[in-house]
Amino acid sequence: MRVATLDFSVLALAAPAPLQQGIKQVGQWLDLGVKFGGVNVTIGSVLGAVLLFALFLIVSTTLKRLLHGYALRNEHVNQSTIYTFERLLHYVLLTVGVLWALSVAGIPMAKMTVFAGALGVGLGFGLQAIFNNFVSGLILLFDRSLKVGDFVELASGLHGNVREIRIRATLISTNDDIDILVPNSEFVTGRVVNWTLREVARRQKIPFGVAYGTDKELVKKAALEAAAAVPFTLSLAGPCAPQVWLTGFGDSSLDFQLVVWLNAEATRRVGAITAAYNWALHTALEKYHIEIPFPQRDLHVKSWVQPERGTDEAAARATEVSDRGVAEGNDAARDVERDIAEESAGRIDTPSPAKDPGAAR
Repeated sequence: MRVATLDFSVLALAAPAPLQQGIKQVGQWLDLGVKFGGVNVTIGSVLGAVLLFALFLIVSTTLKRLLHGYALRNEHVNQSTIYTFERLLHYVLLTVGVLWALSVAGIPMAKMTVFAGALGVGLGFGLQAIFNNFVSGLILLFDRSLKVGDFVELASGLHGNVREIRIRATLISTNDDIDILVPNSEFVTGRVVNWTLREVARRQKIPFGVAYGTDKELVKKAALEAAAAVPFTLSLAGPCAPQVWLTGFGDSSLDFQLVVWLNAEATRRVGAITAAYNWALHTALEKYHIEIPFPQRDLHVKSWVQPERGTDEAAARATEVSDRGVAEGNDAARDVERDIAEESAGRIDTPSPAKDPGAAR
């Protein structure tokens, strides 16, 4: 590729006399360089290559911002599709910019065979993991089994929302607002549970136990009331109605499971949802005076000395608890309702994902 260069001799003739000497001196500095293997690299060509590559970076950043702004202004646009197009356009522009900058610097592609061989050796040794993660990132962008905004769970137990799919790693934000970088290859070679691949309801099983001798029908009645008390239960009738299963006979308890179907918004908050149903179950079991068992052991004591206690100890503890002023209610349920309300308000104000996937980190 031939690129036009600036003739400083012409500028020197057109410039005033005091500037001619300075222009000639700058031209001489820019012509300084080295030659190796038939390639002539000068200071001027290197500066031109740097400026050209910087221009490509600016163009890439500007196009990404324009695409992201277009996605925010149009609700019907698929956010994950725009993000995929942004990343691919960024990679293409960077590749073209690097190749063109090398040509401007005086290093033609025909002379890059040695560099290509060295790069191959590097990929075979130290850069293998980096190249693997880069290719895995491209697979994720094209495969569409994982996209920005999905709620995923890895085999390691990590779960959270996908915020960005970068060159080396994918950025995941947990429900505790902790950002974690996961190598792209882990999503390709490992087991990944995508809770939002299809925006449908999900079934959740909440285990609990009661004491032996408790009426099963009374347990079922209490558990169904607990399911109705939690606002994230999808339906109270029909095929998605809550169910109560007797799953086993434990050492100290009858083991049950409350099986409920959740709406699509609640499936992103597994821990808080489980806590919300546990809270409602405890309230319902206490209402019907159903005993929640605990492990029991027989203890044989040969001698016992009764310690002395103050008569007012129990009353003092009760007064201390009552003076704390702890708010009553299901905190986990309120937390999930608040998160869902904030997400809904965010989609109305700025129809974008929960976290800005296009923002540079």
